[in-house]
Amino acid sequence: FPGLADVSISQDIPVEGEITVPVGSHSPDEDYSTLDEPVKDTIMRDLKAVGKKFVHVMYPKKSSALLRDWDLWGPLVLCVSLALMLQGGSADSKDDGGPQFAEVFVIIWFGAVVITLNSKLLGGTISFFQSLCVLGYCVLPLTVAMLVCRLVLLAGAGTVSFIIRLIVVGAMFGWSTLASTAFLADSQPPNRKALVVYPIFLFYFVISWMILTFTPQ
Repeated sequence: FPGLADVSISQDIPVEGEITVPVGSHSPDEDYSTLDEPVKDTIMRDLKAVGKKFVHVMYPKKSSALLRDWDLWGPLVLCVSLALMLQGGSADSKDDGGPQFAEVFVIIWFGAVVITLNSKLLGGTISFFQSLCVLGYCVLPLTVAMLVCRLVLLAGAGTVSFIIRLIVVGAMFGWSTLASTAFLADSQPPNRKALVVYPIFLFYFVISWMILTFTPQ
């Protein structure tokens, strides 16, 4: 992934979708509240903000968008989508796949919480929810990999299919890991970055393994 090694969040670029309301207005005309705007405008603004964060994950660049304007809507959508696509993956299961959905959901959120706590204990400078936001949004490449694997499995589950899925999952695993590291590494003490990156590596590796070993009923 050329260029990702030079990614830094030291410089900000304008990003739409800031959830907070500006404070310190100098006049009543400058006061702003989402309560005064149509619901459609609020929804479209938030959807645009989520979409821009997806772009930042797929093409990381010099921005602190995922840290400054954090939200958990994108991670929730990605988590539910991935869990739904992995549902019913046990070939010998006789139920409707409900436990698989719960397992995926818990693994993703519990893993993200553990990594966040580890980051904070090692002296990270970002907040709890900022870290959850970054880790959740960086599941996007793996969600794309899961979608591709489901399409490939429609053609069969032979050796060629496995090789294609291995390449896709491996590439998206590397992308998720490098993207999340690019956003989180600068918030850690220089001598402790490896201790932060290793749990992130394991987190995305477990998700990637679940995707690669998925076989539909």
